[in-house]
Amino acid sequence: MYAIIETGGKQYKVEAGDALYIEKLDVTQDDEVIFEKVVAVGKDEGMTVGTPYVEGATVTAKAIKNGKAKKIIVFTYKSKKNQKRKKGHRQPYTKVEITAINA
Repeated sequence: MYAIIETGGKQYKVEAGDALYIEKLDVTQDDEVIFEKVVAVGKDEGMTVGTPYVEGATVTAKAIKNGKAKKIIVFTYKSKKNQKRKKGHRQPYTKVEITAINA
């Protein structure tokens, strides 16, 4: 069984036991997270697609850790004007492990 959930403005295909990095949530380590925005649920009999979400379906996950991704460098310049700017960015994330799909 798998589900497609929506969180942080993105959609993820998840199964029980999957670990994934999502946009940072306001949870601490070992907290339980419940995703209620389930777009679709796939079973052996077929697939259930919501309009826009499947009613009564939830996905339960456990927050493993919060962190920051590797730094990326953002460099902009204007040629012949001696105008440069160098910035770094580290995107915060939450790593979660899917424990159950309730459909």
